[in-house]
Amino acid sequence: MEIRTLRYFLEVAREENMSRAAERLHLSQSTLSKQLKGLEEELGKKLFVRHSFSIELTEEGVLLRKRAEDLLSMADKITAEFSSVDDIVGGTVAIGCAESWQIRHLARCIRRFKARYPGFHYRITSGDTEQVTEKLDKGILDFGVIVEEPDRRRYHALPMPECDRWGVVMPADCALAQKPCVCFEDLRGLPLFCSEQSWHADIPRWCGGRQDELLLEGSFRLAYNGSVFVREGLGYLLTFEHLIGTGPASGLAFRPLAPVLETRMYLIWKKHQVFTPIADRFIQTVQAAFQESAGAPD
Repeated sequence: MEIRTLRYFLEVAREENMSRAAERLHLSQSTLSKQLKGLEEELGKKLFVRHSFSIELTEEGVLLRKRAEDLLSMADKITAEFSSVDDIVGGTVAIGCAESWQIRHLARCIRRFKARYPGFHYRITSGDTEQVTEKLDKGILDFGVIVEEPDRRRYHALPMPECDRWGVVMPADCALAQKPCVCFEDLRGLPLFCSEQSWHADIPRWCGGRQDELLLEGSFRLAYNGSVFVREGLGYLLTFEHLIGTGPASGLAFRPLAPVLETRMYLIWKKHQVFTPIADRFIQTVQAAFQESAGAPD
């Protein structure tokens, strides 16, 4: 199975149209069709269902698309690493980030580092802890930023200078918004939104394991999506402070939880990881900056 053929397959999967994909790949439609037919024969599975004006992936095609995306990301990363292995002032670093206001500390480091090393480039992907660590383990990412205690047997971990504070995003005109903070009894009987990861890892720390007495209406991996449902009056979102805009024009309000619930964020990378020169210099710079920020006011 050739990397080139997988790139052809992904382009067709994205376009859902053979002629458009062929045009983007600068191939004839017959050449592209022949390549994909050969891929199906090699795998012994039908990858596409062909309709009059579109192409639809089969179940096997959907599986191959996920695997191909990972494989091509890895192939591109290997190429980038080898092209910059002798370049001490340039190269690309891949970082996966969970949602948090603390990402600003990383962004500041990147801005300063890039000003010093203009040949430095970075790729940022977003996801929850499970998604980030999966890509980190596969070698697709160099670093990950997660919002739970890392497995220190597998990863080096650098704590962010500050913690995230938990609270509730709610309609600004609701009765609960009149309170300075929100306690457990305030939430009983209310439809709640929260990430599935945090519902099982963070909320039990706050309510002493009594989260079964609360009503989880739905779970979201992205806080913004949860806020849309709050704005429509469907429930209340448990999330970090600063993730959702709650200014006067937003129609929303944020109130912190009481007692206070905080979550620490970590920048992690695999143990025994071999970095390119620029990635090694980058992590050293970040470590120094975080240590300095931890003792300074924001």
